[in-house]
Amino acid sequence: MKRLTNAIVRKPGNNFPNGISSSGLGKPSVEKALKQHKAYYNTLKQCGLNVQILEADKNYPDGCFVEDTAVITDNMAVITKPGDPARLGEEKKIEEILKNHKKIKTIELPGNVDGGDIFRVDNHFYIGISGRTNEEGARQLTEILSNYGYTSSKIPVKSFLHLKTGVACIGGKHILSIDKFAEFFSSFNVVKVEPDEQYAANCLLINDFLLVPAGFPKTKQKLMNLGYDIIEIEMSEFQKMDGGLTCLSLLF
Repeated sequence: MKRLTNAIVRKPGNNFPNGISSSGLGKPSVEKALKQHKAYYNTLKQCGLNVQILEADKNYPDGCFVEDTAVITDNMAVITKPGDPARLGEEKKIEEILKNHKKIKTIELPGNVDGGDIFRVDNHFYIGISGRTNEEGARQLTEILSNYGYTSSKIPVKSFLHLKTGVACIGGKHILSIDKFAEFFSSFNVVKVEPDEQYAANCLLINDFLLVPAGFPKTKQKLMNLGYDIIEIEMSEFQKMDGGLTCLSLLF
């Protein structure tokens, strides 16, 4: 797997508790979220990344979830159209930054794509069709990816926010997955998370380290048994807002 060198993150703002959530876990603490976010981007630095830290945008309570604004490949970046209307516009600042690094392509309305629904394994992209990513967005993304030599396929996402809510590529032909998505990855070595630890399926492989959300001992032990160098990250405030480890950064 190609080594990552850069990351873009955006701090949560005072309006973070006003964002979109269906978790039922209550409102997040802004103070605690900022501390967790700082620990997160400092960990990215520890993993060898150059991290560009954007200040919070008062217009977008969900703006810290930068993953949804772009799909980045080796030689270009696709600027998305987030599926919730309240988030349209978040992608503009990200496009300004990425155009200094990559050739830019864009998803156009009525297509919608959230980056959290786009799951890459080698040169194949799995596109989750969810409440945030529609068929037209998937069609446009498939065409763009095909023009650059990538293949893609679609996976229905009905009970979760995003595809990557329940699946992660952890290298070495290993896929970490909730039971519901495991059938789509039968050609891989699937490591299943337990039903009471589904949140732990969203983890993040960065170079020599595997970042996992803190508080899920059964998943952690399975990954340790496979020899991963694990870093646990406190994610409680972002979990309250339906966010996970991958949501908080764009990596390239």
